[in-house]
Amino acid sequence: MPAARDGRLVGAMFLMATSAIGPGFITQTTQFTAQLGAAFAFAILVSVLVDVALQLNVWRVIGVSGLRAPELGNRVLPGVGHVLTFFVVLGGLVFNVGNVAGAGLGLDAMLGLAPTWGGALSAVIAIAVFLSRRAGVAMDRIVVLLGFVMIVMTGYVAVVSRPPVGAALRNAVLPAQVDVLAITALIGGTVGGYITYAGAHRLLDVGVRGVGHVREISRASVSGVLLTGLMRVLLFLAVLGVVSAGVGLDPANPAASAFEAAAGEFGVRVFGVILWAAAITSVIGASYTSVSFLVAGHARLERYRSTLVVAFIVLATSVFLTAGAAPVPLLIFAGAFNGVILPLGIAVVLWVAWRRRDLLGGYVYPGGLAAVGAAAWLVTLYLGWESIGKLGALFD
Repeated sequence: MPAARDGRLVGAMFLMATSAIGPGFITQTTQFTAQLGAAFAFAILVSVLVDVALQLNVWRVIGVSGLRAPELGNRVLPGVGHVLTFFVVLGGLVFNVGNVAGAGLGLDAMLGLAPTWGGALSAVIAIAVFLSRRAGVAMDRIVVLLGFVMIVMTGYVAVVSRPPVGAALRNAVLPAQVDVLAITALIGGTVGGYITYAGAHRLLDVGVRGVGHVREISRASVSGVLLTGLMRVLLFLAVLGVVSAGVGLDPANPAASAFEAAAGEFGVRVFGVILWAAAITSVIGASYTSVSFLVAGHARLERYRSTLVVAFIVLATSVFLTAGAAPVPLLIFAGAFNGVILPLGIAVVLWVAWRRRDLLGGYVYPGGLAAVGAAAWLVTLYLGWESIGKLGALFD
């Protein structure tokens, strides 16, 4: 029984982490590393600290209450859950269009398959996961496996690119430059929108809920953020080694050119594997979590959950195939957009922690944890406000 429970925790942890480690994650990290160099280390450190504070509160409140985020929102104030659902599903759809596009680019780099065909094929694979007889188990296993693949391969490139680690460490605490949009995009891309709730909602679905599981829920939430942070650091170092050597990145596909500069033709293939793994796991995570918002509190819709997930994937794929949007600005926009809407959901969680003990079954919420979450929430408010005027500039 403990082993099965641990497996469920690992599945939720990797669902959150791999949902965050998508094409947008790779594109953002590459773009900002090229722009800021070693100074980007500070943005990574700040984002990880804020992410831990936020996820600890989100996972604990949802896990102890046994209620999904929209249900909590409507209990706090009728209608708030519906507003949250609208923004999260919209953000999830934007991300998923980028995820399908990223899957197409990944298969192009890996096998030379046209991006449109690669995106469509990847969507079919993701749909097959949800149509399988044991969809939940299949989803957990694929995100864990591909999560490990991404980390190992990115670690290899980080070593061969020979980055200036000392400069990165210095800039982590004494940055030569601070970029607010970079921090907001990282936070939004790591725990913004649907990603905030992916792991917590998965725990509810596999039966890990209630006060008796507080310690496990907290450990899994922190581990998920740290896994994401590890991948971010490895990718940052891989690209930093390239740009520090004076290599210019191809603006059409900056990450691929960085991997090629670090490891030649083999590096391009490695990049293709990483990007495809990141993209398809994010397609799975975005679709699963967005639909969990749509069906929350609706028993009838719950019966058609798999059908709704498939429809969500088909819609995102159709938009990608017909819109022809440029992947790089779309992916960066998705992260920044989620950073802007993040404060709404966090406000609901913190209100429940502070004022609605009845929704937590009488559980006395740690004041220190709520205070840390409130401080992180204020950071997201400031960063979101600062970024509103900058989102349009991404497409200029």
